[in-house]
Amino acid sequence: MKRRWNAGPRWAVAAGPSRVVARAQRSLPVSFLNPFALLAMAAVAVPLFLHFFNLRQPRTVEFSSLAFVKELKESAVQRVRIKEWLLLALRMLAIASLVMAFAQPTLTSTIGGMGASAPTAHAVVVDNSLSMAADGPGGAYFDQAIQKAQGVLGTVEEDDEVLLWPTARSGARPPEPMANTGVARQSLAELAPQAGARPLAQAVGRAAEAADEADAPQAVVYVVSDLQASTLGDSVATNVPDGVQVQLLPVETRAQSNIGVSDVTVTSRIAEVDQPVQLEATLTNHGPDPLSDYVASVYLAGDRVAQATTTLEPGLEKTVSFTVTPQTRGWLDGAVVTEDDDLPVDDRHHFSLHVPEERRVLLVRGEGQDTRYLDLALSSEMVADRIAFRTTAIDERDLASAELGRYDAVLLAGPRSLSSGEVDALARFVDRGGGLLLFPTAQARPDDYNALFGALDAGSLRGFSGALSGEQTVASFGRVDLQHPLFEGVFQERRREEASVEQPDLYYVMNFRPSGQAGQTLIELSNGRPFLHEVRHGSGRLLLSAVAPTQAWSDLPVRGLFVPLLYRSVYYLSATTSVAGEQLVAGRPAELRVTGVPPVASVRLHGPDGIEVAPEQRTLFGATLVQVGGTLTTPGLYDVQAGSTRVRRVAVNVPPAESNLQAAAPEEASERLGTATGAPVRAVAAAETEDLKETLRTRRAGTELWNVFLLLALVFLAAEMLVASQWAPETT
Repeated sequence: MKRRWNAGPRWAVAAGPSRVVARAQRSLPVSFLNPFALLAMAAVAVPLFLHFFNLRQPRTVEFSSLAFVKELKESAVQRVRIKEWLLLALRMLAIASLVMAFAQPTLTSTIGGMGASAPTAHAVVVDNSLSMAADGPGGAYFDQAIQKAQGVLGTVEEDDEVLLWPTARSGARPPEPMANTGVARQSLAELAPQAGARPLAQAVGRAAEAADEADAPQAVVYVVSDLQASTLGDSVATNVPDGVQVQLLPVETRAQSNIGVSDVTVTSRIAEVDQPVQLEATLTNHGPDPLSDYVASVYLAGDRVAQATTTLEPGLEKTVSFTVTPQTRGWLDGAVVTEDDDLPVDDRHHFSLHVPEERRVLLVRGEGQDTRYLDLALSSEMVADRIAFRTTAIDERDLASAELGRYDAVLLAGPRSLSSGEVDALARFVDRGGGLLLFPTAQARPDDYNALFGALDAGSLRGFSGALSGEQTVASFGRVDLQHPLFEGVFQERRREEASVEQPDLYYVMNFRPSGQAGQTLIELSNGRPFLHEVRHGSGRLLLSAVAPTQAWSDLPVRGLFVPLLYRSVYYLSATTSVAGEQLVAGRPAELRVTGVPPVASVRLHGPDGIEVAPEQRTLFGATLVQVGGTLTTPGLYDVQAGSTRVRRVAVNVPPAESNLQAAAPEEASERLGTATGAPVRAVAAAETEDLKETLRTRRAGTELWNVFLLLALVFLAAEMLVASQWAPETT
């Protein structure tokens, strides 16, 4: 920090392991805005002159009838004299107080007694958050703010410094002090409301620190804002240095009506062409009145694909559900759009939906296993262009050398044995986000299966029930969890509770006992055993079927349920968190964990209006961590590219707090900012630019005391009248 002019000394005191540094108290001299009025102080002598004039000695004339006067006691005469002197003092003090009031004394907080003429660093904090785009009685909030900031610049003198500090800015470097007001005015004219604004208290603290480090011995921070209550401060402590004044210049606001979208969530885990996808949007009515039949719409790939009507109560959140059906693959642009209101910039909340171009599936055929139904269901003839499966089939003996990381899902069709290396590789594949579907075989080695189940904390194999190629059904479907994402669109139903599930004949089933907290039975048999069981491990999932896909175990492969259940299982297992891209808040730092990026590739973000950002990145085990700083301030959709390949699409949206346009009263804002910054904050109520200039010039001189002296004059005159009328010692 630069050394500041200071009349008093500084000292340091050692206290144990820490050190306490204190500054001497700065002097508080009194100056006068109208010093020539002090010439009238000579009028104080008028009552004194009259008093002594009335005390001149008269000529003595003896009258015999007045002889009794000599008998007055000396004490009565003294009381008369006390009254006269008291009246004299009150009159002189009243005149002196009136003269002081006309001289306009001010109490200045200066350094070294330099007074109001000392050079000053003026830090102008301009609120250019998105809420400043609203309109008020005095015009647009931001236009009012510019006029007030221009008024501040009009008070800058020749040796002063100026620091323009917007609450939202694109660059990472903080502003620097300017000695030329022309440059400051030009910079002020280039400002505009934008997303990514810091809380007002944080901006005040940072601006005060920068002004305190300037060369000027005095520092003042002017805060021009609409005093949006939701963005005044946060939990981050920001202290204003000692001696820096903070003055609040609020713009003229009014009550606003605005609907904000705080969040959009893709609730479906599976996104596929021509398949329904469920969305949820959280809407908040920040206006004073309830809204009925309010319409919100969803746009996907530029087309309006869904809408919902709801009722919004003032100050309350409401979750609205949508169903959309994507028509193309890839990363699709999405947005939830609300009706026009007082803040148009937050009427569109962006999101991205990922419909994979293809799903890479590895089919591992167990030794001697019949996989013709699986082969047919996953064949290109069946899939055609409707389903994006790219299936690679290998034999069980080739599993040890397969690169599982190249696939989204692995189907184990009746492996007889699993080596310890294969178990470790499969467990690691699931832990990193892969999907595993296991069909059993009657020749399975229980110890090998249980080793895999133990590695995934799934449960254990407890033998088999029934007979192969038998005609007697050993169990049927019992409870089916139709609320699970895997069954979305599988069953035809008017309501889920009325859904009917096709019942296959089961001749031979694997007895599996689940364990752990990460398991969930999706289809339960009538004997209480799982038919289809899910286990979540790490970032991936295991689906376990109780029957093999052959007619020797059941007639399921020839039922109409088999193909859609198989497809949905593969969809579900191959779907990762990339079904929807991340949603970031404009101006706030964030981290992106991106997979599929080569170690030598450079990650870049490409956004709307040609924005290109090169974020910091570092390689993790199996992924790349991208550090997104506060540079993304423009709402919209951004492509995350590794070289020329797009690996992800993320959405950047307006901070939810910006949607609440309720403004705090100047007194409340001063108190809250003072609490957050640890410094007194004074509000300036002047509205016109010229009035503001005059008020700021007066405040720069110091704290005015004329009203105090005027009050004292009135008190002395009242006391003089009371003493003259009520106290009569001469009658005693």
